[in-house]
Amino acid sequence: FREEDVAGYALVIAATHDEAVNRTVAAAARARHIPVNVVDQPALCSFIMPSIVERAPIIVAVSSGGASPVLARLLRTRLESLIPTGYGRLAALAAACRAQVKARFRPAERRRFWERVLQGPIAELVFSGRDDEARKALQEALGDTRLAFSGGEVSLIGAGPGDPDLLTFRALRLMQQADVVVYDRLVSQPVLDLVRLDAERIYAGKERARHSLPQEDINHLLIRLAREGKRVVRLKGGDPFIFGRGGEEIATLAAEGIPFQVVPGITAATGCASYAGIPLTHRDYSQSVVFVTGHLRDGSMNLNWPVLAQPRQTVVIYMGLVGIDTLCRQLVAHGLPAATPAALIQQGTTPQQRVLTGDLDTLPEVVRRGNVVAPTLIIIGEVVRLRDQL
Repeated sequence: FREEDVAGYALVIAATHDEAVNRTVAAAARARHIPVNVVDQPALCSFIMPSIVERAPIIVAVSSGGASPVLARLLRTRLESLIPTGYGRLAALAAACRAQVKARFRPAERRRFWERVLQGPIAELVFSGRDDEARKALQEALGDTRLAFSGGEVSLIGAGPGDPDLLTFRALRLMQQADVVVYDRLVSQPVLDLVRLDAERIYAGKERARHSLPQEDINHLLIRLAREGKRVVRLKGGDPFIFGRGGEEIATLAAEGIPFQVVPGITAATGCASYAGIPLTHRDYSQSVVFVTGHLRDGSMNLNWPVLAQPRQTVVIYMGLVGIDTLCRQLVAHGLPAATPAALIQQGTTPQQRVLTGDLDTLPEVVRRGNVVAPTLIIIGEVVRLRDQL
């Protein structure tokens, strides 16, 4: 390297294996007022290269000042997951209306208006890809003397089976924006801990023969909270549309004209099976999977036993712990071999997960000896044989 080698350049990076050469490059660049970066030597740098999260025109930069570039990259990855790609379009929408807002509102009102726009229903329209509706709603808000958004909305969110890492990005974003969260018994504490700290929490859990709030009361609660102008998160374990009564709740909201959205969650069947090493389908063992609920009615299970007792099929039973004896006995009575593999997963995907295996003949006794408690999931089928190797 010769000092004159940097002449004529707008920017220089020194990345040789020789520290003396790197220092010479840095000195030569500084003497000519050229920005220089020396890799892994922050003291010799006149500029740094942070990790970038780009949502044009929004840009976020993360830097460790050279202390740990890998950590900066990991933090950037975390931010990537928290900042939807739609933020760029949201910024563009705001820019298009900025002059109108400035002319319409005083400074204090302006800030409040933008906070409601950028965190409320209009932002969610953009994130959902409904930009035209968002643009129309923003124009309507500009003409509202009450600054608009006097009403609230409900987000029906699937919280997954327990592991907070299984939440979707959309679920986490809405949980961080909530004014109040109405949550079920099956929502794990680590998931609940991700809700905005100052949000009101209302427990609406249900256990067998004991309901904290009847379903009808929950429906009316959601309506009342939304009409108070609150951003309501209805948090349900698993997926709200798989044995979660989510359809009933949004039907009531729709009938009352309450804005809502549904965020799917990883259901207990897929989450627990994956963490237990049991594929629900497999080319050699199972070509179909059936989800059923094991609630007892008048002391017996009201299930279509001939349909469930089919070969080369996986049966997943939610809430089947109490009726496990009836379940196994009826499946054998309707044609499944008593040696059909079966597994029970307790508190799946959490650090407390337990997996008990047996077959239709032995599983009830295995469960009794294991002192199993809810929440549990039962998987029946040849795919359970794969657990030992997976």
